[in-house]
Amino acid sequence: MSKQEHADEEERFQYEKDPDLPSNEVTQGADRAPHRAMFRAMGYDDEDLSSPMVGIANPAADITPCNVHLDDVAQSAYDAIDETAGMPIEFGTITISDAISMGTEGMRASLISREIIADSVELVAFGERMDGLVTIGGCDKNMPGMMMASIRTDLPSVFLYGGSIMPGEHDGREITIQNVFEGVGAVAQGEMSEDELEEIEHQACPGAGSCGGMFTANTMASISEALGFAPLGSASPPAEDESRYEEAERAGELVIDAIENGRKPSDFLTLESFENAIALQVSIGGSTNAVLHLLALAAEAGIDLDIETFNEISARTPKIADLQPGGQRVMNDLHEVGGVPVILKALLDADLLHGDALTVTGNTIAEEIERIDPPTIEELDEDYLYTVDDPIHERGAIRILTGNLAPDGAVIKITGEDHLHHEGPVRIFEREEDAMEYVQDGNVESGDVIGIRNEGPQGGPGMREMLGVTSAVAGQGHAEDVALFTDGRFSGATRGFSIGHVAPEAYVGGPIAALEDGDTITIDIDNHELSVDLTDEEIDERLEEYDPEPAYANGVLAKYVRDFGSAANGAVTNPGVKWD
Repeated sequence: MSKQEHADEEERFQYEKDPDLPSNEVTQGADRAPHRAMFRAMGYDDEDLSSPMVGIANPAADITPCNVHLDDVAQSAYDAIDETAGMPIEFGTITISDAISMGTEGMRASLISREIIADSVELVAFGERMDGLVTIGGCDKNMPGMMMASIRTDLPSVFLYGGSIMPGEHDGREITIQNVFEGVGAVAQGEMSEDELEEIEHQACPGAGSCGGMFTANTMASISEALGFAPLGSASPPAEDESRYEEAERAGELVIDAIENGRKPSDFLTLESFENAIALQVSIGGSTNAVLHLLALAAEAGIDLDIETFNEISARTPKIADLQPGGQRVMNDLHEVGGVPVILKALLDADLLHGDALTVTGNTIAEEIERIDPPTIEELDEDYLYTVDDPIHERGAIRILTGNLAPDGAVIKITGEDHLHHEGPVRIFEREEDAMEYVQDGNVESGDVIGIRNEGPQGGPGMREMLGVTSAVAGQGHAEDVALFTDGRFSGATRGFSIGHVAPEAYVGGPIAALEDGDTITIDIDNHELSVDLTDEEIDERLEEYDPEPAYANGVLAKYVRDFGSAANGAVTNPGVKWD
């Protein structure tokens, strides 16, 4: 074949397409005929091959109600991409049900799943030369995992939440999975019958969707709006509401617009974006897990977000929404009055939000709020929404504690303002199960301090959430007068005096490893203190003989014993991020 004939043949296989798109590597030119043949086997045609290739990362599974409906959500996004001159390619990834694995050895897989989701989506997008992504999340670790993948690939990306479950009803009041967990503690205390607990069990989760309170899933979905990863108003529609599928269609249309305009996560993610996300988190009483995930997302994005920033923003940002677990209302209640934009507007109007932060739409967050024009909290006059001038709490819900027990920080969510100091002897446990047995046997009394260690990112591994323990304590009436702390995590559904993410963790020789039963613990929320009545020399002396064995010697958990970083930096595993 002559050079001219070869050039003519190449021209024949060139489709009208942005020459800079990564997918050209697998769709353009005569030498890519085998690649196109593979696509044609799946029903793609010339029009598809001349369009931007958009990956739809879908963690649908029958493992959890959070994700059981996501195939339908993904299909709506798929159709919108297809109709908006895109080439949609759906692929799957894993999920772990936090609620079902809670209180078991299996909960160690939860945080690891965040990393595997991020890795798997990154790998598919990289390996198949995607041009953009719609990433879908249902259960708790889906959201940060998906956004981490988008940050790593830096492809035009839209995050799409699967929506939350509707509340159940029992004795004329709304209930969620939180009520079931707390019911277990109430039964152990003799304050609830097993028959009533069974009734609550049957009524708490009436269908598909993520846990309904402002727990981790809804917190991270809300934060996706404040970060700019998701269009405003997209977090609150319930999983089984028609508007959820309209949001999926909007995500499909928006990702094509982002690709056409070359709009990538690195174009809109800034320190100001993260400060907006924190302001939203602390104003709605969001999950403590968002601290971990925001630190991880910032690390992936190369943004210098310090854990102390959460204190700084909490100090100036009041809590204005009284949602579960601290309050009684759920995400659907917020949706019915305008969703997350109602809160964002209140913060923006009070100059507590960086209005000039960009979003995936290409507009600033202030412009998007103005476009939506949500009602003000004053206009709504709802009993669970408070104005910035007359908030439920003057300071935001998240506090970072430091001291000789947590030199690198620990995290607490404040659900009340009447018990901000606690001091007493500790009862220390080496794992969650031992603490749970102690609580369920009725040993807990007012004023107790319970410490649980060896549950950190490496020591667990996987930093288990401990909703079972905290709910059992709360169910026995001790949510505000018994303190718990751990180098592991607490669920977004946790309420009460519960401190997690103690860093450094026990496994790496943090001071929590030196504790003995009877040591006096001081928790002073106003002064951001978590300390033990020991000198540095006494702590060092006790740690001299400390030489823990890894909890797992092989398999995936052993890998993460090796790879996890500190909770103070988001517990990331990506070797390329900034560690400190």
